[in-house]
Amino acid sequence: MTTATAAPSTMPLGAHLTEARKRATRAAVALIVGVVAGFLLADPILDVLRTPITTLAESRDASLNYDSVTGAFDLRMKIALFAGVVVSSPVWLYQLFAFLVPGLTRRERRYTFGFLAAALPLFAAGCAVGFTMFPHMVELLAGFASEEDSTLLQASYYVDFVLKIVLATGIAFVLPVFLVALNFLGVLPARTIARTWRFSVVGIVLFSAMATPAADVLSMVLIAVPMTALFLTALLIAHLHDRAAARALART
Repeated sequence: MTTATAAPSTMPLGAHLTEARKRATRAAVALIVGVVAGFLLADPILDVLRTPITTLAESRDASLNYDSVTGAFDLRMKIALFAGVVVSSPVWLYQLFAFLVPGLTRRERRYTFGFLAAALPLFAAGCAVGFTMFPHMVELLAGFASEEDSTLLQASYYVDFVLKIVLATGIAFVLPVFLVALNFLGVLPARTIARTWRFSVVGIVLFSAMATPAADVLSMVLIAVPMTALFLTALLIAHLHDRAAARALART
């Protein structure tokens, strides 16, 4: 009787290199288009990023500053590159996985595309949350300075700070997918995840508290609740997978 899992397909080295070049070209074109779009939209994006500074300027001397003649252009290019990577991510991620798929079994393909389908919207949702909460973090951290002091922010450092917040939140939302992936690969049993649930929840609450103003409890709850729900969902999926694997092993 034949097994349901198909063997990975093979191709000559020359065809493999041709396929790699074709996929890389498509990904590069998508990235270039995304960078051009990001460059054209750099001013509106920077206006959004500048909003917390504008709010600070109502109560004290606050402004965004450039430390070199090319600072404004460098900042625009940084925003364009970041926006290009994000905008073109569906294309280059698809090209990457399409290149890897021929070397995977049918089961591995199903898992890979399943994890990708879950990770992309979660990453987008996490980035959206980070983009929403970064003004609160800027106001909170800048609020430690006295009103008599001036808040002069270096533009490059400020944009790096904001992008790190957005990326960190996006990655935090994707971490449950990695927990499930490690469980399906047999690296991380559900019982190990369950043993650390208290530390995980405390870490989520601390992250939410640091990412929101001290007095804004509602914002902290709105961040902590979905992250905790995602962690518990990952734990449940891992538990069900381990139980199904144990039953299958017992039948053999």
